[in-house]
Amino acid sequence: MRLDGAGDVLLAGPAVRAVRAHAAEVVFLAGPDGRAAAELLPGVDRVAEWHAPWIAHPPPPVSQEHVAALTGQVRDVDEAVILTSFHQSALPLALLLRLAGVGRIAAISNDYPGSLLDVRHQVDEDADVPEAERMLALTRAAGFEPPDGDDARLAVRRPLPDVAELVRNVGAYVVVHPGASAPARAWPAERHRRTVRELAEDGHHVVVTGHERDLTAFVAGRHAVDLGGRTTFAELAAVIEGAGVLVAGNTGPAHLAAAVGTPVVSLFAPVVPAARWAPYGVPSVLLGDQDAPCRGSRARLCPVPGHPCLSQVTSEQVVKAVRELTQ
Repeated sequence: MRLDGAGDVLLAGPAVRAVRAHAAEVVFLAGPDGRAAAELLPGVDRVAEWHAPWIAHPPPPVSQEHVAALTGQVRDVDEAVILTSFHQSALPLALLLRLAGVGRIAAISNDYPGSLLDVRHQVDEDADVPEAERMLALTRAAGFEPPDGDDARLAVRRPLPDVAELVRNVGAYVVVHPGASAPARAWPAERHRRTVRELAEDGHHVVVTGHERDLTAFVAGRHAVDLGGRTTFAELAAVIEGAGVLVAGNTGPAHLAAAVGTPVVSLFAPVVPAARWAPYGVPSVLLGDQDAPCRGSRARLCPVPGHPCLSQVTSEQVVKAVRELTQ
């Protein structure tokens, strides 16, 4: 169970495969933002969806009907592994799973869980461990060792869709994904637009992706293929897999790139630690002031005037990083 964003779900991939090596069936409980990613994870047999009131933005109301929507989906589950980030508590979900009759529950919890957990895994939350490794450590503590030969990298289910028509057979290309899950993690749109133009001038074909069509159209301009709003999550994975490099912030597609083996130029705002959430297991160049005043704030809106952690990153730096990763 991982109830937040698509990137967080993708980072759970190695832990899911470890569980699947010992289970007859794996049901992945995801939130609305993570469902499409869960459907792409190798080892997942079925995906259930629930909108958690303590995680979602904005949160749904807590009601008996909403809780019943969860318990009705997990009544046939024998064991549960609750995957969380260091700033999330597993205990609200553990309580609901107990009420649904789940027999064995494992989670990371430094808070006293009482009878809510059968496997309480404690970690040093001041240590910045990559998120994928943190979750895999929990599954190991619960008795689910990874299968022999598993490299513990991120992965997606194959085959991916054919996207040749979407990218117009442009040959080698770079993907620029200007959107972000929170404004505090976003690089200015004008800077993205300038980067696309300079990448084209540097000899790169460029494809712009994202859900916000006005944003992608502005960023693509006359210099890139605009796929804004035109891809499913699986198609986005295929588009990114075909790219030489992805340029993106700390958002789901950066982890999707890691899952398909594409290098990343990461425009990373330090509101969360890069050591935990930077692209995992692929070549990457990290741009952004990781010691900026917003460091560790977990802010969704930038708390520092001028957004200095990312606004100081130039388009020239991004083009140089792309050049480094494609040579």
